[in-house]
Formats: sequence, C-alpha cells, structure tokens
Amino acid sequence: MNRHAETGSVSGISIAIPLALLAALSGAVAVKAGFASSGPHDGGVTAPEVVTIQPHSFEYREATEYFRKGLAVDAPKHDAKVRLPLDVMKFQTSRAEYQRCVLDGACAPAEYEGQAGPDLPVTGVSYDDAVQYAAWLSQQTGENWRLPSDFELAYAAADRFPDDALGIDADDTNPATRWLADYEREARRAASTNPKPQPRGSFGISTTGLVDFAGNIWEWTSTCNRRVDLDKAAETEILDPAGCGIIIASGKHRSPMSSFVRNPKGGGCAVGAPPDNLGFRLVRRPTFFQSVVAFARRAATDALGPHISAHTEQNENEG
Repeated sequence: MNRHAETGSVSGISIAIPLALLAALSGAVAVKAGFASSGPHDGGVTAPEVVTIQPHSFEYREATEYFRKGLAVDAPKHDAKVRLPLDVMKFQTSRAEYQRCVLDGACAPAEYEGQAGPDLPVTGVSYDDAVQYAAWLSQQTGENWRLPSDFELAYAAADRFPDDALGIDADDTNPATRWLADYEREARRAASTNPKPQPRGSFGISTTGLVDFAGNIWEWTSTCNRRVDLDKAAETEILDPAGCGIIIASGKHRSPMSSFVRNPKGGGCAVGAPPDNLGFRLVRRPTFFQSVVAFARRAATDALGPHISAHTEQNENEG
C-alpha cells in the first residue's frame, strides 16, 4: 500500500469513529432527557408489522398536473436517490386495526360495504380519517406514525408503483394524438372487474416487500394535488396538506381526491377514473436516536467507502 492510500484510510477512520461516538452519546442524552423512548410504549395496542425499505435509487415522476397551452403534458421524471431507510406498514391497515380506534372513540366509523371481515383491509375511510388513526396509533404505541408522501410511497412500492405518463411529445399539439393517448390511459384505469376488498396477499408483493399495493384499494398519501400552467409565472405553492382540499391517493394510478371523501364511487374524484376503494397504510418515523444512528452510519459509509475501494484496487494492482 502506498502512503497516500494509507493516509486516506486513516483519515476515513478518523471521521467515522467520532461520528459513531456522537451517535451513541446523542442517543443516551436524548433518552435521559425524555426526548426519545428507550423501549416500547405499553398502550395495549401492538404496532403493525413493517418492512424496512433500504436506501436505493429509483425514477420518480412528480405527482403534479402540468399544462401547456391548455393541454395536459407529462410531469417531469427524475432520478431520485434516498439515503436513509424507511419503515412502512407491510400490509394496508385492516378493518380490525381501524375498529380499535373507533371503539376507543378516536376515529369515525368506516363506511365500507359488504361483510365486515376483520382481516380485510379497511376501506370507506377519508384522508381525515387516516390522519386521525395515525395520531391515535402514535399515542397508543409511543411511536410516530403518519401517512406517507407520494414520493415515499413510490420509493416503497418500487416496481408496483405506476407511471401515469401519456407518453407523447410535450410539443405535439395534434389533438387526435393526445385524445388517443388519453383514451388508452383511461382504458387502463377502468374499474376492476371485482372491486370488493380481498384478503391480504391477493394482489402480490413488491420487490421491496410491500404487500397488495396497486390492487383494488387506493392508498391515501400526505401529498397535496398541484396543477402547474407552464405558460404562466410560478405561483406560491401549497405544500401543507392541512391547507389543501385535494389529496393524492395512489394505487393502479394516482387519483386526486377531496380529503373528506370515503366512497370514491359517490363522487369527490377531482379528475379521471375514480378508485375502486380508499384505504391506507402508514410509515413510522424513526426516533431521535434511530435518526442519529442512521445518519452516523451513512456518514461513516460515505467517508470510508472511497478509501475501502481504493485500498481494494491497490491490493488487486499489487497482486
């Protein structure tokens, strides 16, 4: 090994060790001060099963409606890289899980149709209902639960997340081309032949371990629907869902919905084909200690990674 590689390795370690110590010390201080929990909260409710989505890169098309000269155009698609893991419910919230919140007086009853099978996914719930359930679950478990953003759901669903693109040139003003593309897209969005909620596992699993996404239940997100006219100057954006009446529900396709709607067949869909059903799953926000540890681990990996690669390459060259 040459002196440069040796110095680089030492430098990387000198950065990684203090970061690890900082993570441990910060976590201990947070627990002692009461800012972080040192163990599970006994509220009588078991936290839902989660899958941890490991950091990875993926292509993400913005959940925004873009228009040019009065015609819809595809939203931009970006290469996104997520650097921290995400804990998300493996399954959609079940009727039995939601009913506990109802019986506790913290949630309004769901308005689903048919028999009330406890293990079926809960449907007939609005965005507001989902937010109330997340607050109740957080209180019962001592953890921080919330709805995922559209970006987070795309990150978690991976290969199961849809691409709503029309797939035509944004500068193509031929109405026939656009009409045909829109017709084909709406045909793909047609209602399911069997819209009734099905038992867990009926609609498969994503490569990341997410079960039943993009089946016949659309899932509420925390993302506000936005419309952008590319011919006009940029306007102030509404990013806080609390000040937004139209929220994105994602499934086989994105569907902007009024936040109070429980049954999409009864109206409330802002545009396009309505979902079969509305339900949700939640993400678990990491504790302060978990966040610090994840940050330190990632920083250490970034610091040591290039030096480890250089060291490996040097050994191979010497061999």
